Amino acid sequence: MKHHSGTAYAVSLSIVVSCAVLLMVGHLLGQQGSGDSNRAQKLSASSIQIEAPDPGDVILPPEFRIAVYENLILQIEKTGKFQHVYRSGDKDAAGAPDLVTLHTKARSFTQGSQKEREVTTVLGATSLTVNVRITDHTGQPIVDRDIKGKVVLTGGNLGATYDFSKKVAKIVRNNF
Repeated sequence: MKHHSGTAYAVSLSIVVSCAVLLMVGHLLGQQGSGDSNRAQKLSASSIQIEAPDPGDVILPPEFRIAVYENLILQIEKTGKFQHVYRSGDKDAAGAPDLVTLHTKARSFTQGSQKEREVTTVLGATSLTVNVRITDHTGQPIVDRDIKGKVVLTGGNLGATYDFSKKVAKIVRNNF
């Protein structure tokens, strides 16, 4: 039986450890790549129904509820992701085979002042935070997150609803 010298043994051990590290790194990179492809997989639906906003416990003026609803419909239509965008209560939506439904519920609202924004540029911001939940045909959530819309520098207070709806449209584009 032949014995390795200390140096030869150290070199052999170093090669074995290096190979093991390379195999582990390769395996981790392979897992990371497969995870990214799963995340990039988009959902499929030909139709969406947009429900009227739920003010929840938040005092949300009627003009803001209407603006949230109308801006959502407009921005979702602009995405081009759905063949049909249905309004709440539209009976035709019941026949859509892969319908998803967008629900909104107000979480917070601060009505600022357009005049203060124009004069000071640091005061008077209008903001609203709304929970956006998109559910599949069984009612299971596909998307569920809070989105904040705001007007900080210029523009009317209702501009916060436009900012909010643009952010929701981006979520739709990224998920469908």
